[in-house]
Amino acid sequence: MKKHIIHTIKKLSIIALAITISSCNNVKSDQQKETFKLQYDEPAEKWTEALPVGNGSLGGMIYGGVSQEHIQFNEETLWRGQPHDYSHEGAGEYLGEIRNLLATGKQLEAQKLAQEHFMSDPIKQIHYQPFGDIYFDFKNHENYKNYKRELNLNNAVSSVSYTVEDVEYKREVLSSFLDQIIAINVSASKEKALNFDLWLDAIHEDKSVVTSNNTQTLVVKVKDGVLWGVSTLKIKTDGTVTTTDGKLQITDASNATVYLSAATNYVDFNDVTGTPEKIVPETLVNVQDQSFEFVKERHISDYQSLYNRFQISFGDNGKSKNATDKRIADFSETPNDPQLVALYVEYARYLTIASSRPGTKPATLQGIWNDKLTPPWFSSYTTNINLEMNYWPVEMYNLSECHEPLFDLIEDLSITGAKVAKTHYNADGWIVHHNVDIWRGAAPVNASHHGIWLGGAAWLSSHIWEHYLFTQDKEFLKKRYPLLRNAALFYSQFLYEDPNTGYLISSPSNSPEIGGLVAGPTMDHQLIRALFKTTIEASKILDQDAEFTSTLQPMINKIAPNQIGKHGQLQEWMEDKDNPENHHRHVSHLWAVHPGNEINFDETPDLMQAAKQSLEYRGDNGTGWSLAWKINFWSRFKDGDHAYKLLHKLLSPAERPNGKVGGGSYPNLFDAHPPFQIDGNFGGASGILEMLLQSQLNYIELLPALPSTLSEGHVSGILARGGFELAFSWEAGTLKNVSVLSKSGMPCVLKYGDKSIEFETEAGKTYNFDGLLNKKS
Repeated sequence: MKKHIIHTIKKLSIIALAITISSCNNVKSDQQKETFKLQYDEPAEKWTEALPVGNGSLGGMIYGGVSQEHIQFNEETLWRGQPHDYSHEGAGEYLGEIRNLLATGKQLEAQKLAQEHFMSDPIKQIHYQPFGDIYFDFKNHENYKNYKRELNLNNAVSSVSYTVEDVEYKREVLSSFLDQIIAINVSASKEKALNFDLWLDAIHEDKSVVTSNNTQTLVVKVKDGVLWGVSTLKIKTDGTVTTTDGKLQITDASNATVYLSAATNYVDFNDVTGTPEKIVPETLVNVQDQSFEFVKERHISDYQSLYNRFQISFGDNGKSKNATDKRIADFSETPNDPQLVALYVEYARYLTIASSRPGTKPATLQGIWNDKLTPPWFSSYTTNINLEMNYWPVEMYNLSECHEPLFDLIEDLSITGAKVAKTHYNADGWIVHHNVDIWRGAAPVNASHHGIWLGGAAWLSSHIWEHYLFTQDKEFLKKRYPLLRNAALFYSQFLYEDPNTGYLISSPSNSPEIGGLVAGPTMDHQLIRALFKTTIEASKILDQDAEFTSTLQPMINKIAPNQIGKHGQLQEWMEDKDNPENHHRHVSHLWAVHPGNEINFDETPDLMQAAKQSLEYRGDNGTGWSLAWKINFWSRFKDGDHAYKLLHKLLSPAERPNGKVGGGSYPNLFDAHPPFQIDGNFGGASGILEMLLQSQLNYIELLPALPSTLSEGHVSGILARGGFELAFSWEAGTLKNVSVLSKSGMPCVLKYGDKSIEFETEAGKTYNFDGLLNKKS
């Protein structure tokens, strides 16, 4: 199945290449696309110093060693566990009693009852796994100079170069989507100067390695599960290849190319009959006669068909020439490195392309990169913010098709979540709780005081609507509408009348991940209202399902509203019990500010002020992803300098001088929760883009939260809701010009400061304006 999907995608990628570049050129800046690199003058010693490559399913972490190179790799479907229904038979019998306990203030009793009878079976999900390791041992390379290690974001190639005596050695590594391989090229500037040993290994207990001629095959089987994987490397060289002590020994070479393929027996969450022993050699046959340069050129063309659509610049004060780890350290002292801010956005785009391509699985908490058998939080899909944060910027920074793996996941969850909805809540439709694994477990896991959270289906469904808003693709909306509809169906049956207030409320639930099991958390009600409204709107656009959606509007009016508490804060719960001294990393009740839009300056200024007060009480500290979310909040509050203050924290070293690790960035720019969580990279990029453009309120606002430190710059290929692609520049903090490409022919409203202009558009036409929003000829 996977092979056929990838084959189709290859053809589509090539066909789309010319179209994509043509579209880009409509908004391309006069300046050439800036070169963005992560660069270092030393090899990596830790995993969080290594550099990532990926093609959506096959990822590698490159250490860049000299005497020994180490590339740790992953294949996205290697997990523990097996096909499994996590729902707890009989759970629904206890729903009423749990609700009654919460309604009468007996929280601990409700949590105890829920823990015993309402949780997932088993209580824990399972872990994403590393696959294996590639090792190179180079002979007599201990004394070297001119060392350079980098990851070029413009072409998605990682390289290492150095000199030993008078010979220059170079390595290049890439992960090709079109060819579904990791490709490694090693070269020396003199003939017969390249001598090294090469082998595969893994940290799995159950593993085997077989060497034959110029290939080596690693087979691993995961512990506590049914999945197993095959990985084969094949080497091509102008030197001699022999086998010694289970290693491939290459001598008297000047060039060598290694192709690595990996696959597992995972087909889908119900099927583990895949044949990796066939897929891997078939994949390698397709490239075995191709040169590295040919594979590299194909890889770059495919990658740049996505990457080159967008560009961003805040200028360069010369610091871009410094090593990236030094730049991060310097930024913590003096946050004046505008090119580093742009690099952070482009790195997020690179990581999106590397970890989420059509036909693959969505990015986990760590994307596709993991080196541990027991990774933090299982390296799972955490749906109470982290998974969704991975996809916040994907439409805006022009990688719309990279959203598709998330929609595929939602389709799976609509199946497993339907069983949970019926078993746990006696309801139709589908639901998912706060954590998901590759087996699509949708039941509440871990512990009742945080695992019973009911917002997953609504939040995930919002991504379907957002994709439609950005693309105006009615065929997509028609295809995915049942997901919206059936999520709304669940909540329409799940909501119940609170005996204390008469409102419709969500109970039992939780405000992630704070306050324990409660009735009526604010976040749930924001999510459900948003889902009901978008389902109604989608129904109208498609001219279908009016009978069902007509039942939703009366319910919207009865759902417990947002409330302002005694401290001037937006209440997190039904009761006015927020503690201003609580500085928890989650700020879930501000969902309606971002990524939602129910609370805004135009329509609900009092609630917007209350939300701002809540955020001020929570404070400016946080783990990496929490800092990222707060950057988005402050951008929506149109306080660019405050947003930049938090960006300063996010782009500071995670590893402190005192040896402690906190929220910030690792030397390879991976986000630190800590430990590494990729959502902070994506959320941080989203927050930077929200400084420059916002379109959540039926108009496009330019530079709504521009920090004073980013007073000049330009961006092109940035997308706005309504089907618009923009390019604009600014100097001395003032907009200079803007062009708008209409992709769908929708009416457009532009705003900048106190100026606005509204105009009709034609699909495919570009409209140009000066900094005062006067139309140019």
